[in-house]
Amino acid sequence: MLSVRQQPFKTAVLVLVWGWLLFLVLAPNLLVVGASMMTRDPVSFLSLPLNLDAYRQLFDPLYLEVFLHSLFMAAMTTLVCLLIGYPFAWALSRVGKQRQLLLIFLLIVPFWTNSLVRTYALKLILATNGLLNNGLMSLGLIDEPLQLLYTEGAVIVGLVYLLLPFMILPLYSVFDDLKQEVLLASHDLGAGRLSTFIHVIVPLTLPGVLAGVMLVLLPAMGLFFVPDILGGSRHLLVGNVIKNQFLDARNWPFGAAASIVLTVAMAFLMFAHRLSKRRLGEEGP
Repeated sequence: MLSVRQQPFKTAVLVLVWGWLLFLVLAPNLLVVGASMMTRDPVSFLSLPLNLDAYRQLFDPLYLEVFLHSLFMAAMTTLVCLLIGYPFAWALSRVGKQRQLLLIFLLIVPFWTNSLVRTYALKLILATNGLLNNGLMSLGLIDEPLQLLYTEGAVIVGLVYLLLPFMILPLYSVFDDLKQEVLLASHDLGAGRLSTFIHVIVPLTLPGVLAGVMLVLLPAMGLFFVPDILGGSRHLLVGNVIKNQFLDARNWPFGAAASIVLTVAMAFLMFAHRLSKRRLGEEGP
Protein backbone atom coordinates (compact mmCIF):
# COMPACT_ATOMS: atom_id res chain seq x y z
CA MET A 1 0.00 0.00 0.00
CA LEU A 2 1.19 3.50 -0.84
CA SER A 3 1.51 6.01 1.96
CA VAL A 4 -0.37 9.30 1.91
CA ARG A 5 2.84 11.13 0.91
CA GLN A 6 3.40 8.80 -2.05
CA GLN A 7 -0.08 9.26 -3.54
CA PRO A 8 0.51 12.78 -4.96
CA PHE A 9 3.83 11.63 -6.46
CA LYS A 10 2.17 8.64 -8.13
CA THR A 11 -0.61 10.85 -9.49
CA ALA A 12 1.88 13.39 -10.84
CA VAL A 13 3.91 10.65 -12.57
CA LEU A 14 0.79 9.14 -14.16
CA VAL A 15 -0.41 12.55 -15.36
CA LEU A 16 3.03 13.31 -16.81
CA VAL A 17 3.30 9.94 -18.60
CA TRP A 18 -0.24 9.95 -19.99
CA GLY A 19 0.01 13.63 -20.93
CA TRP A 20 3.25 12.89 -22.81
CA LEU A 21 1.69 9.93 -24.64
CA LEU A 22 -1.53 11.77 -25.52
CA PHE A 23 -0.16 15.15 -26.61
CA LEU A 24 3.30 14.28 -27.95
CA VAL A 25 2.71 10.78 -29.36
CA LEU A 26 -0.96 10.07 -30.06
CA ALA A 27 -2.06 13.55 -31.15
CA PRO A 28 0.78 14.09 -33.71
CA ASN A 29 0.17 10.65 -35.20
CA LEU A 30 -3.55 11.37 -35.49
CA LEU A 31 -2.72 14.65 -37.23
CA VAL A 32 -0.50 12.77 -39.70
CA VAL A 33 -3.30 10.25 -40.37
CA GLY A 34 -5.76 13.09 -40.93
CA ALA A 35 -3.34 14.95 -43.22
CA SER A 36 -2.81 11.82 -45.32
CA MET A 37 -6.53 11.69 -46.14
CA MET A 38 -6.95 15.36 -47.07
CA THR A 39 -6.58 17.09 -50.43
CA ARG A 40 -3.43 18.88 -51.52
CA ASP A 41 -3.86 22.65 -51.60
CA PRO A 42 -1.22 24.97 -53.15
CA VAL A 43 -2.10 27.80 -50.73
CA SER A 44 -2.96 26.20 -47.39
CA PHE A 45 -1.22 22.85 -48.07
CA LEU A 46 -4.29 20.88 -46.90
CA SER A 47 -7.98 21.16 -47.65
CA LEU A 48 -11.18 19.17 -47.80
CA PRO A 49 -12.67 16.86 -49.02
CA LEU A 50 -11.23 13.72 -47.50
CA ASN A 51 -9.96 11.10 -49.94
CA LEU A 52 -7.40 8.34 -50.38
CA ASP A 53 -5.57 9.84 -53.37
CA ALA A 54 -2.29 10.08 -51.43
CA TYR A 55 -2.36 6.36 -50.70
CA ARG A 56 -3.16 5.57 -54.35
CA GLN A 57 -0.17 7.70 -55.35
CA LEU A 58 2.06 5.34 -53.35
CA PHE A 59 1.45 2.72 -56.04
CA ASP A 60 2.68 5.01 -58.79
CA PRO A 61 5.53 3.14 -60.59
CA LEU A 62 7.95 6.01 -59.93
CA TYR A 63 7.40 6.08 -56.18
CA LEU A 64 6.99 2.32 -55.95
CA GLU A 65 10.45 1.92 -57.47
CA VAL A 66 11.86 4.33 -54.88
CA PHE A 67 10.15 2.41 -52.07
CA LEU A 68 11.46 -0.94 -53.31
CA HIS A 69 14.98 0.44 -53.78
CA SER A 70 14.83 1.97 -50.33
CA LEU A 71 13.68 -1.35 -48.87
CA PHE A 72 16.54 -3.12 -50.66
CA MET A 73 19.16 -0.73 -49.27
CA ALA A 74 17.66 -0.91 -45.78
CA ALA A 75 17.58 -4.72 -45.98
CA MET A 76 21.23 -4.82 -47.09
CA THR A 77 22.14 -2.49 -44.22
CA THR A 78 20.27 -4.70 -41.77
CA LEU A 79 21.92 -7.84 -43.13
CA VAL A 80 25.43 -6.35 -42.86
CA CYS A 81 24.67 -5.14 -39.32
CA LEU A 82 23.42 -8.61 -38.40
CA LEU A 83 26.45 -10.37 -39.88
CA ILE A 84 28.78 -8.06 -37.96
CA GLY A 85 26.70 -7.64 -34.83
CA TYR A 86 25.79 -11.28 -34.16
CA PRO A 87 29.34 -12.62 -33.64
CA PHE A 88 30.40 -9.37 -31.98
CA ALA A 89 27.55 -9.59 -29.46
CA TRP A 90 28.36 -13.25 -28.78
CA ALA A 91 32.04 -12.43 -28.18
CA LEU A 92 31.05 -9.46 -26.02
CA SER A 93 28.91 -11.67 -23.79
CA ARG A 94 31.84 -14.11 -23.28
CA VAL A 95 34.50 -11.68 -22.05
CA GLY A 96 34.94 -10.58 -18.45
CA LYS A 97 32.70 -7.94 -16.92
CA GLN A 98 35.39 -5.26 -16.90
CA ARG A 99 36.13 -5.79 -20.58
CA GLN A 100 32.40 -5.84 -21.30
CA LEU A 101 32.00 -2.42 -19.72
CA LEU A 102 34.94 -1.07 -21.72
CA LEU A 103 33.69 -2.49 -25.04
CA ILE A 104 30.12 -1.27 -24.42
CA PHE A 105 31.53 2.15 -23.56
CA LEU A 106 33.49 2.23 -26.81
CA LEU A 107 30.37 1.10 -28.65
CA ILE A 108 28.23 3.97 -27.40
CA VAL A 109 30.92 6.69 -27.48
CA PRO A 110 30.00 7.68 -31.09
CA PHE A 111 26.53 8.65 -29.83
CA TRP A 112 28.17 11.55 -28.03
CA THR A 113 28.75 13.13 -31.45
CA ASN A 114 25.95 14.28 -33.71
CA SER A 115 25.18 11.72 -36.43
CA LEU A 116 25.29 14.42 -39.08
CA VAL A 117 28.85 15.34 -38.06
CA ARG A 118 29.89 11.67 -38.15
CA THR A 119 28.41 11.30 -41.63
CA TYR A 120 30.45 14.26 -42.89
CA ALA A 121 33.54 12.70 -41.29
CA LEU A 122 32.83 9.49 -43.22
CA LYS A 123 32.52 11.57 -46.38
CA LEU A 124 36.06 12.86 -45.85
CA ILE A 125 37.28 9.27 -45.56
CA LEU A 126 35.52 8.02 -48.72
CA ALA A 127 36.15 11.07 -50.92
CA THR A 128 38.27 10.80 -54.08
CA ASN A 129 41.15 12.57 -52.32
CA GLY A 130 40.10 11.24 -48.92
CA LEU A 131 41.98 9.27 -46.32
CA LEU A 132 41.09 5.83 -47.69
CA ASN A 133 42.13 6.51 -51.29
CA ASN A 134 45.30 8.30 -50.21
CA GLY A 135 46.20 5.43 -47.92
CA LEU A 136 45.64 2.80 -50.62
CA MET A 137 47.67 4.80 -53.14
CA SER A 138 50.52 5.34 -50.69
CA LEU A 139 50.65 1.57 -50.12
CA GLY A 140 50.76 0.99 -53.87
CA LEU A 141 47.56 -1.07 -53.88
CA ILE A 142 45.86 1.21 -56.43
CA ASP A 143 47.18 3.52 -59.14
CA GLU A 144 44.31 5.99 -59.20
CA PRO A 145 41.58 6.96 -56.71
CA LEU A 146 38.53 4.73 -56.52
CA GLN A 147 35.03 6.12 -56.91
CA LEU A 148 33.78 5.33 -53.41
CA LEU A 149 31.69 8.39 -52.70
CA TYR A 150 28.26 9.04 -54.24
CA THR A 151 27.59 5.34 -54.73
CA GLU A 152 25.06 2.90 -53.36
CA GLY A 153 27.82 1.21 -51.39
CA ALA A 154 28.77 4.47 -49.71
CA VAL A 155 25.18 4.97 -48.55
CA ILE A 156 25.04 1.44 -47.12
CA VAL A 157 28.41 1.94 -45.38
CA GLY A 158 27.12 5.17 -43.84
CA LEU A 159 23.91 3.53 -42.65
CA VAL A 160 25.82 0.58 -41.16
CA TYR A 161 28.21 2.97 -39.44
CA LEU A 162 25.34 4.86 -37.80
CA LEU A 163 23.04 1.93 -36.96
CA LEU A 164 25.37 -0.95 -36.04
CA PRO A 165 25.16 -0.29 -32.26
CA PHE A 166 21.37 -0.64 -32.45
CA MET A 167 21.86 -4.18 -33.70
CA ILE A 168 24.61 -5.15 -31.27
CA LEU A 169 22.99 -4.02 -28.01
CA PRO A 170 19.75 -6.11 -28.27
CA LEU A 171 21.80 -9.12 -29.38
CA TYR A 172 24.21 -8.68 -26.48
CA SER A 173 21.24 -8.63 -24.11
CA VAL A 174 19.90 -12.00 -25.28
CA PHE A 175 23.37 -13.57 -25.43
CA ASP A 176 24.07 -12.37 -21.89
CA ASP A 177 20.85 -14.07 -20.72
CA LEU A 178 21.64 -17.29 -22.59
CA LYS A 179 22.31 -19.95 -19.97
CA GLN A 180 25.43 -22.03 -20.40
CA GLU A 181 23.58 -25.04 -18.96
CA VAL A 182 21.31 -25.11 -22.01
CA LEU A 183 24.28 -25.36 -24.35
CA LEU A 184 25.91 -28.05 -22.20
CA ALA A 185 22.67 -30.03 -22.20
CA SER A 186 22.55 -29.83 -26.00
CA HIS A 187 26.10 -31.20 -26.23
CA ASP A 188 25.30 -33.92 -23.69
CA LEU A 189 22.38 -35.03 -25.87
CA GLY A 190 24.72 -35.54 -28.80
CA ALA A 191 24.26 -32.30 -30.72
CA GLY A 192 27.32 -30.89 -32.44
CA ARG A 193 28.30 -27.23 -32.55
CA LEU A 194 26.44 -26.54 -35.79
CA SER A 195 23.31 -28.36 -34.64
CA THR A 196 23.39 -26.55 -31.29
CA PHE A 197 23.74 -23.23 -33.07
CA ILE A 198 20.84 -23.87 -35.46
CA HIS A 199 18.39 -25.58 -33.09
CA VAL A 200 19.25 -23.94 -29.75
CA ILE A 201 21.16 -20.68 -30.02
CA VAL A 202 19.33 -19.18 -33.00
CA PRO A 203 15.78 -19.78 -31.60
CA LEU A 204 16.77 -18.46 -28.16
CA THR A 205 18.35 -15.34 -29.62
CA LEU A 206 15.56 -14.70 -32.14
CA PRO A 207 13.92 -11.95 -30.02
CA GLY A 208 17.22 -10.08 -30.00
CA VAL A 209 17.57 -10.53 -33.76
CA LEU A 210 14.07 -9.18 -34.37
CA ALA A 211 14.67 -6.30 -31.97
CA GLY A 212 17.87 -5.43 -33.83
CA VAL A 213 16.12 -5.68 -37.20
CA MET A 214 13.36 -3.42 -35.92
CA LEU A 215 15.87 -0.84 -34.68
CA VAL A 216 17.90 -0.88 -37.91
CA LEU A 217 15.57 -1.61 -40.85
CA LEU A 218 13.08 1.24 -40.55
CA PRO A 219 15.52 3.93 -39.39
CA ALA A 220 17.68 2.96 -42.38
CA MET A 221 14.75 3.83 -44.65
CA GLY A 222 14.24 7.18 -42.96
CA LEU A 223 17.75 8.64 -42.56
CA PHE A 224 17.42 11.05 -45.48
CA PHE A 225 20.65 12.97 -44.81
CA VAL A 226 22.85 9.91 -45.41
CA PRO A 227 21.91 9.57 -49.12
CA ASP A 228 22.11 13.35 -49.48
CA ILE A 229 25.70 13.47 -48.16
CA LEU A 230 27.18 10.12 -49.21
CA GLY A 231 25.00 9.30 -52.21
CA GLY A 232 24.76 12.71 -53.79
CA SER A 233 20.94 12.40 -53.79
CA ARG A 234 21.26 9.67 -56.45
CA HIS A 235 20.08 6.85 -54.20
CA LEU A 236 16.88 8.00 -52.52
CA LEU A 237 15.34 6.46 -49.43
CA VAL A 238 11.77 6.78 -48.20
CA GLY A 239 12.97 9.48 -45.81
CA ASN A 240 14.14 11.56 -48.78
CA VAL A 241 10.74 11.20 -50.44
CA ILE A 242 8.95 12.30 -47.27
CA LYS A 243 11.27 15.26 -46.77
CA ASN A 244 10.91 16.36 -50.41
CA GLN A 245 7.12 16.08 -50.30
CA PHE A 246 6.85 18.27 -47.20
CA LEU A 247 9.57 20.85 -47.96
CA ASP A 248 9.89 20.99 -51.76
CA ALA A 249 6.82 19.59 -53.52
CA ARG A 250 4.53 20.83 -50.70
CA ASN A 251 2.43 17.70 -51.12
CA TRP A 252 1.64 17.16 -47.46
CA PRO A 253 -1.00 14.42 -47.94
CA PHE A 254 1.44 12.21 -49.87
CA GLY A 255 4.27 12.86 -47.39
CA ALA A 256 1.92 11.97 -44.53
CA ALA A 257 0.78 8.79 -46.31
CA ALA A 258 4.39 7.69 -46.80
CA SER A 259 5.01 8.32 -43.09
CA ILE A 260 2.00 6.18 -42.20
CA VAL A 261 3.44 3.31 -44.26
CA LEU A 262 6.64 3.41 -42.18
CA THR A 263 4.60 3.55 -38.96
CA VAL A 264 2.56 0.50 -39.99
CA ALA A 265 5.76 -1.35 -40.89
CA MET A 266 7.16 -0.54 -37.43
CA ALA A 267 3.98 -1.84 -35.80
CA PHE A 268 4.28 -5.08 -37.80
CA LEU A 269 7.89 -5.60 -36.68
CA MET A 270 6.94 -4.89 -33.06
CA PHE A 271 4.16 -7.47 -33.31
CA ALA A 272 6.60 -10.03 -34.75
CA HIS A 273 9.07 -9.30 -31.93
CA ARG A 274 6.37 -9.73 -29.29
CA LEU A 275 5.17 -12.94 -30.90
CA SER A 276 8.68 -14.40 -30.90
CA LYS A 277 9.10 -13.62 -27.19
CA ARG A 278 5.72 -15.15 -26.41
CA ARG A 279 6.62 -18.36 -28.21
CA LEU A 280 9.78 -18.61 -26.12
CA GLY A 281 7.73 -18.29 -22.97
CA GLU A 282 9.16 -14.92 -21.95
CA GLU A 283 5.69 -13.40 -21.87
CA GLY A 284 2.36 -14.70 -20.82
CA PRO A 285 -0.35 -15.50 -23.36
